Amino acid sequence: MGNGIETARQLERGVLIGLATRDQSREKADEYLDELAFLLETAGGIPVKRFIQSVNLPDPRTYVGSGKLEEIAQYVKAENIDLAIFDDELGGSQLRNIEKELGCRVLDRTNLILDIFASRARTFHAKTQVELAQYQYLLPRLTRMWTHLERQRGGIGLRGPGETEIETDRRIIRDKISLLKERLKEIDVQQATQRKNRGKLIRVALVGYTNVGKSTIMNLVSKSDVFAEDKLFATLDTTVRKVVIDNLPFLLSDTVGFIRKLPHGLIESFKSTLDEVRESDLLLHVVDISHPEFEAQVNTVNQTLSELGVSDKKTIMVFNKIDAYPEPEAAPEMLLYAGEPQLTLDQLKQSWMAKTGPTTIFISATEKDNYHAFRELLYNEIRDMHALKYPYDNFLY
Repeated sequence: MGNGIETARQLERGVLIGLATRDQSREKADEYLDELAFLLETAGGIPVKRFIQSVNLPDPRTYVGSGKLEEIAQYVKAENIDLAIFDDELGGSQLRNIEKELGCRVLDRTNLILDIFASRARTFHAKTQVELAQYQYLLPRLTRMWTHLERQRGGIGLRGPGETEIETDRRIIRDKISLLKERLKEIDVQQATQRKNRGKLIRVALVGYTNVGKSTIMNLVSKSDVFAEDKLFATLDTTVRKVVIDNLPFLLSDTVGFIRKLPHGLIESFKSTLDEVRESDLLLHVVDISHPEFEAQVNTVNQTLSELGVSDKKTIMVFNKIDAYPEPEAAPEMLLYAGEPQLTLDQLKQSWMAKTGPTTIFISATEKDNYHAFRELLYNEIRDMHALKYPYDNFLY
């Protein structure tokens, strides 16, 4: 679709472009570009260079301003760069202006994420959700140059007098959006029925930032074989497994990972997938403790959960990847807070994480470190919830 990266074309070289504004420091802009670089690598590209422009507000014509854009254009042409990727969503006129100046394909963060989602979609449900989000992204960005849609509404009497190609394209896309929404409604009804038929079982949902180890934990707890790899958005489809710990059965679901600046259209398209989160009894919020920005990731997930209206659900904070946590001796330059020295893992366990908010536990899913304690904690929480929710169901006691 559109000008997304084709997964068949490997190792395309790209430059990353972001802004330092009055609301976003240069350090924060650099952190976002770190993530954008990982997104590009996940899509099959190579980040070659990054540009950060300091402005109060994005330029309405070129995002970075004409001078900076000229600097980027010189580099793109000199180094034969394939892609220019911008960290924020660009409007249609911005895309046209930038592409004209740079002479290469231009993507924004949303377009890149949509491309990754398209390559990750496996089931009819996921493919439909991604296709809907792609068309919703494309609709306001149509130009007269874009004429690739097949004329599905073509034929005698179906094209109005004086109607331009762009208006026809818009109509085709709106029709497809309506059709995809209807398909998703049908799937939603089917899945809602499936959820109702799951009986008297406590439902647990794994949530968290993308690439924190949710699928690995799912495999460990459920002894299943859910796809997991060290890339962003490895899992798109919600996977639900019936799990039994000792004599206690429950349902465990793995969900799509969250990310900073996740396009709102994707959240809307994946509403039915996220219903597993809404209808769960217990959330396992998985955190990659080894990531230098894990606190920001926790905040992003909490913000997304708040938008979904589930921030008040019972939650266990699962700090994963303790085996990869860089102790101060190994990485003295790493900072937990600005200006404060890096804490050891033992110090972290005694910090705010273990003393405030939800129940916390520190594990390594790959190495099974502290797994038995995690399993026992999960068992106790689910047992207590089951007793409250189904007080007359005595098969556990």
